[in-house]
Amino acid sequence: MPRSRSILTEDQIKNPDKYDNTGVKDKSILHEIELMASTLETIDYAVHDYMNERMNLAVTSNSGFKKIPIIWASAERSFQIKGNKDLRDKEETLILPLMTIERKSVTKDLAKRAIPYANIPAQAGARGGTITIARRINQKKTAEFQNNMARRKYVDGTVAGQGAGQNTFPHIVDKKTVFETITIPLPVWVTATYEISVKSEYQQQMNDLVTPMIRQGGMNSMPHRLKRDGHKYEAVIKGEFVNNSNTNALEMNQRMYETVITMEVLGYLIGDGPNEDRPKVVVRENAVEVQIPREHVILGDINEYLGDEGFYRE
Repeated sequence: MPRSRSILTEDQIKNPDKYDNTGVKDKSILHEIELMASTLETIDYAVHDYMNERMNLAVTSNSGFKKIPIIWASAERSFQIKGNKDLRDKEETLILPLMTIERKSVTKDLAKRAIPYANIPAQAGARGGTITIARRINQKKTAEFQNNMARRKYVDGTVAGQGAGQNTFPHIVDKKTVFETITIPLPVWVTATYEISVKSEYQQQMNDLVTPMIRQGGMNSMPHRLKRDGHKYEAVIKGEFVNNSNTNALEMNQRMYETVITMEVLGYLIGDGPNEDRPKVVVRENAVEVQIPREHVILGDINEYLGDEGFYRE
């Protein structure tokens, strides 16, 4: 971040259109962070993106070496049929191989320590806000306080013969700095369990699809970083791969190899979604000066002889 300035420079006064309220000309050194909501749907999308984009599993079939489709199991069958015609044949039967993902459970485990571990209450007021994520200087309002003090103190040029008529007299030491503090609601950590089902018609295809999943993390249960909308979650693929194939039955049903994989995702929820009655991001400004006005008309302490200017200033 650039070094903050408490007064306007000469170039800012002559060319105000080049600058914004931060007082920075080179926007490339600034980094704006857009905070998106973190909901259960965001975690679901993160798991889907991990399997669809990062794993990117493909097998050899009659049509060549191509990527397998991934289906979210909770969708309606009518939507799956109409949404992607390539997933089914003429008899509306799913074309193998493919992968399905389903969220089985969500657990709020208070024993798992995450940051922050303590239950921090929201700040008083209608806006709320708990965790401070950023703090910056409001250059515009801070400059206004500096300019007002410069006009009051150096307007007559009595200080070493300098500063007469200058609004931005340099080297002013003042603590009237306006900060903007950005807070968000308290994140609540949850553990979401997902069931990933890999289906194929041939044993070779199943081996090619399951092998990359088994090798994830090596010989350790190392978590994988899932990302979605700027949020990051930790996922662990369980070591048990359940075989649900029906090849031993020798029945008239469709021959299918199926392997079920369990994934646990440590995620967090921010806010209550559409039922949230408070804003997701709260911006507050600190008080830099406290003034207690007096009612001079009632108390009768206004000077009757104001002079030629006819203006009374406390």
